[in-house]
Amino acid sequence: MTNKSEINIAIFGVGLIGGSLALCFKGKPGITVTGFAHVQEYADQVAARGVVDHVTLSVEEAAQDADYIFICVPVGSLESYITLLSQIKLKPGCIITDVGSTKASIAECARKLELRDACFIGGHPMAGSERSGVAAASALLFENAYYVLTPPADVPNEKVEALADLLCHTRAHIVKVDPEQHDQIVGAISHLPHVIAVALVNQISGYNQDNPLYQTLAAGGFRDVTRIAASDPVVWRDILINNRSVMLPLLQDWNESIRAFMTLLEQEDGAGIEDAFRQAGAFRNELPERRKGMIVSQYDIYLDVPDHPGIIARITSELGLNQVNLSNIQIIESREDVPGVMRLSFRNENDQERAMDLLQSKGYTVYH
Repeated sequence: MTNKSEINIAIFGVGLIGGSLALCFKGKPGITVTGFAHVQEYADQVAARGVVDHVTLSVEEAAQDADYIFICVPVGSLESYITLLSQIKLKPGCIITDVGSTKASIAECARKLELRDACFIGGHPMAGSERSGVAAASALLFENAYYVLTPPADVPNEKVEALADLLCHTRAHIVKVDPEQHDQIVGAISHLPHVIAVALVNQISGYNQDNPLYQTLAAGGFRDVTRIAASDPVVWRDILINNRSVMLPLLQDWNESIRAFMTLLEQEDGAGIEDAFRQAGAFRNELPERRKGMIVSQYDIYLDVPDHPGIIARITSELGLNQVNLSNIQIIESREDVPGVMRLSFRNENDQERAMDLLQSKGYTVYH
């Protein structure tokens, strides 16, 4: 018989988010974490990574004794999973939550299902990574990030607090809002920028068909400010369609903003242009710099490197010897007559700053 003090957690979708949650909970006193995988090949990956105590291919086995169930699947699959769970006899008092970046639709789905012996509390950890899958899972992923909970009005407050207490293991900052407000805010600060980046890149891509110089010169800053355009197409298809009632008015507002800027240009209104940049700069400067968010921060540095044999190995060895962890390396250009530009990427600001100081002390020209 299970001890009353023990907590059983089931995680459906043990990828980056689900695996990172599992690592936050696994090994804590009185907590057992079970992961559900839909195919044996992925179950083997989860087991090899060691993020859960037990992995199973059975939905019933994962769910039936769980005190908490985390649905960590793509937005387009959330409703099918919670519908499936509604058909299973769950542990009385079980709390079901999700990690989707849209909340109103899944909250409405859960309300209509009238879950037996369980309750649903929407959740959204506002953190991510440029990598995906269980191999990228990290117990530090949510630290210092916002974790939004969107509890329905009819869910007892003690249930909400119990989930919030459990999530303290993530070291995230818990925020509680209603599902509709969540979708409006996240639509504006995350979904809209992704649409704008995709549209901008596709616009330049169209120009490039007639003149390849667009692609040649669209390096550095252009690549950086549009990097979110390379996000997973299927994931973003589901998110945007799911949140379309929010996105359509936001895009209309965006069109109005662009039209207003066109008017400034048509009227050669220099003061108006200055004011637009001044207002944007003032607001942007007030944004928190060190808080994790939905759009993953990049910690890159660039350095000019001559085309000498072994130069890349020397640079990476210097970093390794000083315990500075690299996440990626890219040579942007390297020809016999032109110095190469090396992009070094790091997972946090501390490694970025240490790398800059170290390489500058070795005589390299470093910038970011």
